[in-house]
Amino acid sequence: MAEGSGYRWAEDGGRQAVRGGLRGRLDALRELIALSRTRLDGRALESAGRVLETADERFRLSGEHTVVALAGATGSGKSSLFNALAGANRSQVGPRRPTTAEPVACVWPGSRPGAEGLLHRLGVPTHRRHAPADGNSELRGLILIDLPDHDSSATEHRAQVDRMLELVDAVIWVVDPEKYADAVLHERYLRPLAGYAEVMFVVLNQVDRLPGDAADQVVDDLRRLLDEDGLALGEHGEPGAAVLALSAATGKGVGELREALGQFVAERGAVDRRLAADVDAAAERLRSVYVAQCPVGLTEQARAEFDDRLAEAVGAVATGRAAERDWLRHAERACGTPWARLRLRGRRAGRGSRWENPGSGVGTTGVGASRGATGVGASRRGRPGAERAVQGQSCGGRGEAGRPGTESGPTGTGRAGSGRTGTGRSGVRQGLMGQPGASGHLRAGGSSAGGAGEPAVDGRAAARPVVEHAVRAVAGEAAHGLPAPWAQAVREAAERGAYGLPEALDKAAAAAEESLRGGPAVKPRWWTVAASLQGLMLVLQVVGLLWLLGVVTGLGDGTDWISGLSPAVLGLLGGPALTWLCRAVARGPARRYGQDAERRLRGAAAGCGRARVLEPVAAELLRYREVREQYAVASGV
Repeated sequence: MAEGSGYRWAEDGGRQAVRGGLRGRLDALRELIALSRTRLDGRALESAGRVLETADERFRLSGEHTVVALAGATGSGKSSLFNALAGANRSQVGPRRPTTAEPVACVWPGSRPGAEGLLHRLGVPTHRRHAPADGNSELRGLILIDLPDHDSSATEHRAQVDRMLELVDAVIWVVDPEKYADAVLHERYLRPLAGYAEVMFVVLNQVDRLPGDAADQVVDDLRRLLDEDGLALGEHGEPGAAVLALSAATGKGVGELREALGQFVAERGAVDRRLAADVDAAAERLRSVYVAQCPVGLTEQARAEFDDRLAEAVGAVATGRAAERDWLRHAERACGTPWARLRLRGRRAGRGSRWENPGSGVGTTGVGASRGATGVGASRRGRPGAERAVQGQSCGGRGEAGRPGTESGPTGTGRAGSGRTGTGRSGVRQGLMGQPGASGHLRAGGSSAGGAGEPAVDGRAAARPVVEHAVRAVAGEAAHGLPAPWAQAVREAAERGAYGLPEALDKAAAAAEESLRGGPAVKPRWWTVAASLQGLMLVLQVVGLLWLLGVVTGLGDGTDWISGLSPAVLGLLGGPALTWLCRAVARGPARRYGQDAERRLRGAAAGCGRARVLEPVAAELLRYREVREQYAVASGV
């Protein structure tokens, strides 16, 4: 056999290559088995493997010869028909049942030798191999086999028939007027072998025993039964089984069978048709493990919902809102009155920063169990590196994933609905951002300003179900409609990727917090202008107050108090007015700053989910599509 490119007959054969259609189907079946060994039970692929072995073995032998078996029940007269075709008594005929205990062969020599290898493969004893009496060239290349009775009382005879029916190229079923409707024949053989109609003949023997037109009636009834068996009949030039009526005893109709056999053998197509039927049968048996019930794959909606759930788990929305509030707070410090800035500085010194208080529990997303509820500043320093991590570098490859036995645990991957876990959102927000007080700052120790002494809620336990639900939902969506083995492979891929996903999300959230530490990296220029104007307002206040003080103490003109009052009032009113104006102007940039922070964290979480869950799931779906394409070729679709 030529490796990788199909099959060739042995040197003693006739045909040089298999037709491209069958060769492509056999190659596709071989590739299908290779791609499926790690996904399917070996027993499911066993029959397909036997088909390939049979094809390999048959193509190594003679292509000049066509092996046709005579099969039938006890007393059907198949041995008499064998002798009639051979032109001599080559197979024993008698009243003893069963008469044929061993297969008998009659070989019409072809233009080249090679029949011995086929007979050895069939297990025909040497003393049971014969040549025809007349050497009729009409049947050149035919190897006719007389099989034991398929309903023999001897178990070994029935087993021998079943074995040889899997090896011969074509079968002539011989029935008689008494047993042509036998349930054993139709239910055990003809119905299961309906796909082999193109390499099958059905012969009604002993028609000499039927009076008048009874033979035609029996043939019509036989055709009806064969049609009920699903056996295509070769009528009007269509491919299918040939149905003939004859009498081996009188010779009536034998010449018609001989002519049909001669044409059948001369075509040299029986092997291809037989093996094509074998491949069809193997593909049909594998249909349930390769053909999906509906279109499969991850839709964009399913991917978006998965990303949304991961963003919910890391608290992307809460992070964005907190970043927006921090931007406004920095704007207030930069543009507020000097007196307000002094007051805010004192409050900050007493309470600490939102992003810098390690005791507050800020710095954990609440989805990872390996990191404590500690601040993020302990492991990361420097804003540029943190920003790169937020953009996707914080989510390591699958090699960083957690392992069974850690607190992260395996994530279930059964099919789930699309509902959201309500506790996850609030829990993540509390774990990530803490509970803000009236001023927007966290109190040290994790308690909120509204409830002194109450411990901060750790969101880890609440956020983990959100991640698990996200993985279950996306795995269920990807596995929906797939055959059971491939659906299980998709779920297992998602489950493997889920290990370590909470910790990876935790790192992404911590990196996001680190990037937000200290406020915006680039301060707007109008902050500087506003701060300068606030300084001018302070100068006006000081000048006005000193002027009025001079008037009161008599150092200045007592009637010129208006000159001192005007700058003082302007400074006192202008500072708060400028602060209010800056606060109004800052809302737009602050909103964009918060949205950008939310978008970065959302993208980092999506990157983690994509690398650890979506990509392995997509790889399994791609593998299924590959095997599905090979199955389509092998099945001839």
